[in-house]
Amino acid sequence: MLNFLKKNAALIWAKKHVQKAEEFKKNAEKDQEDLLLSLVNTAKKTLFGREHDFENITSVKDFQEKVPVADYEDLKPYIERVKKGQANILWTDTPEYFAKTSGTTSGSKYIPISKQGMPFQIKGAQSALFHYIAKKNNADFVKGKMIFLQGSPELEENFGIKTGRLSGIVAHHIPNYLQKNRLPSWETNVMEDWEAKVDKIVEETEKENMTLISGIPPWLIMYFEKLTEKHGKKIKQIFPHLQLIVTGGVNYEPYRDKMEELLGGKVDIVQTFPASEGFFAFQDDYTTEGLLLLTNHGIFYEFIPLEEYGKPNAKRLTLKEIELNKDYALILTTNSGLWAYSIGDVV
Repeated sequence: MLNFLKKNAALIWAKKHVQKAEEFKKNAEKDQEDLLLSLVNTAKKTLFGREHDFENITSVKDFQEKVPVADYEDLKPYIERVKKGQANILWTDTPEYFAKTSGTTSGSKYIPISKQGMPFQIKGAQSALFHYIAKKNNADFVKGKMIFLQGSPELEENFGIKTGRLSGIVAHHIPNYLQKNRLPSWETNVMEDWEAKVDKIVEETEKENMTLISGIPPWLIMYFEKLTEKHGKKIKQIFPHLQLIVTGGVNYEPYRDKMEELLGGKVDIVQTFPASEGFFAFQDDYTTEGLLLLTNHGIFYEFIPLEEYGKPNAKRLTLKEIELNKDYALILTTNSGLWAYSIGDVV
C-alpha cells in the first residue's frame, strides 16, 4: 500500500513539475538576463564586485566589458581568502561547501557552493527524475531499491566550511522520500578504497530488488562487471525490475555499447550534466540527442565559439545568440560567486 501511494504521489508531483518547466522554457532568454543583473546586484559590495564596478553594470554588455573571462587560476587568489573564512569576497556569505576536484597545474580546485547554490544541485536531479516520470507516465522504480554510486560523504571542515567531493556533498541532501529505499549503507559509502567499496556494494545489492541505479558511466561499468563476473549473468537477469539508469559527469555515448552489452535487456537511460559549479542540464526528450539547459537555476551562461576561445576579444554569446550543432566553450556566472568562469567544457 505504501509503495502504491508513493508511486501515485510521484506521478502527480511529476506532472505538475513538468507543467512549470514548460513555462521556464518560454521565458529562458529574459530569465537569463534578469538573473545576471540580480546576481550582480547581490554581489556589488563584495571585493570582486567593487573591483569590477558592479555598481555600474546595468546590462549584459556592461558585464562583458567589465568582467573578463576567468579560469580557476584567475579566481584562485579570491578563493584562497574565502578558504580562510573571509566573507564578502566573491559572494556575500562564505560558502556552505567547497567541492574539491582535481585538474589544475597547482593541485586541487576548491569550487564554492553557496547556501543559495546548493538547493539547485538537488532540484536539477529531481527535475530529471520528474521529467522522466511524467514523460513515461511510469514511477514504478519508487517501489524498489535505488543506489547512487558516489564518492565518500565524509567531509572535512575548515573555518566552518565543509569540503569534499560533490557526489559526497550531495549525499547529505537526498530527499527523505528516497532515503528508505537508498543503498549502500553509510559504512560502505564512506570507504575510500574504491575497489573494495564496489565489492562491498555488490554484496549489499546483489539480492535486492534494484530499480534505479545512478552514477558516472565508468563507475557503473565497474559495478556491473563485478556483478556479471560473480553471477555469470547479465544485469537484467540479476535485477529483472531494473527500470532506470541515471548517468552524468562525462559523455555517455563512448560507454553506450559496453553498457548495453552488460545490461542484456532494456533499461531506460537518463543523461544529466552536473558539475561542482552547478547542475546545468538533463535529458528531457528520450527520442533525440540533446539536453535541456536549466536557465532559471542560479547560473548565467555565456558561450564562446570554440575556434575563438582563448583569443583576445573572443565573442561572448548569450543564449539567444547561439546556433545548434556548433561547438562552444561554456562560461558560467553563478549564485555561488563564480564570475564569467570558464569550466573547460565544450557544449
